[in-house]
Amino acid sequence: MAEQQVQPLHNEKHANTKVQNGINVDFLKSQHLMPVVAHEFARVATEFPMAFVKNTETGQFQPVAMFGLEPGENLFIDNGKWTAGFAPLAATRYPFGLVKHPEEDQFGIVIDEASSLVGEEQGNALFKDGEETDYLKARKEALVNFIEFSRVTEAFTQYLADKELLVQQTLTVDIKGEKKDINGIYLVDERKLNELSDEAHLELRKRGYLAPIFAFLTSTHQVARLARLKAQRQADA
Repeated sequence: MAEQQVQPLHNEKHANTKVQNGINVDFLKSQHLMPVVAHEFARVATEFPMAFVKNTETGQFQPVAMFGLEPGENLFIDNGKWTAGFAPLAATRYPFGLVKHPEEDQFGIVIDEASSLVGEEQGNALFKDGEETDYLKARKEALVNFIEFSRVTEAFTQYLADKELLVQQTLTVDIKGEKKDINGIYLVDERKLNELSDEAHLELRKRGYLAPIFAFLTSTHQVARLARLKAQRQADA
């Protein structure tokens, strides 16, 4: 896999740079988990199971979409192609990224020049006569939105953790009659959710948290889909 060459975006240096829309398959093929934001839970739930993972150093939880059943496995990449009908925002923002200014509350945009999506022949121009194109403006706006979505998601996740609604669970999947356990993940505790007071439920509704919670709960049924894909992959091997 080619090394990334992340550089600040500049209207002179990247005057002729074009970017194709697409997924960074090289990077994703070894990712079995991908961070997701609460705003896309409903969409994610139609394709992938979701879980929360805990950072052992900070104790913070992070919602993720599951692409595989074990580290290094992505069951949605087949023959170098992304096969799912949707990819989370954390994947689609590539080859762009935002870097926070060390002293100011400002972000600078960076681009991975080594990406196969970046070149001068094909794709969408980033600058025209030194000015940002509409395409680049839209991509920048999506990056800024992602930062805001991430902040909201952090608050949402912290709220669930504070209310002790996240519980460590083992998911058991059946792959061609063989049982496999997935450990180290946290799910929303449905029993505790149902036992919340009317007041607490109202608080969840007022904060807009009920919709992502229900989407998250629905998504866990997609684990069976991962098991099917894995069984298929083993049969083809």
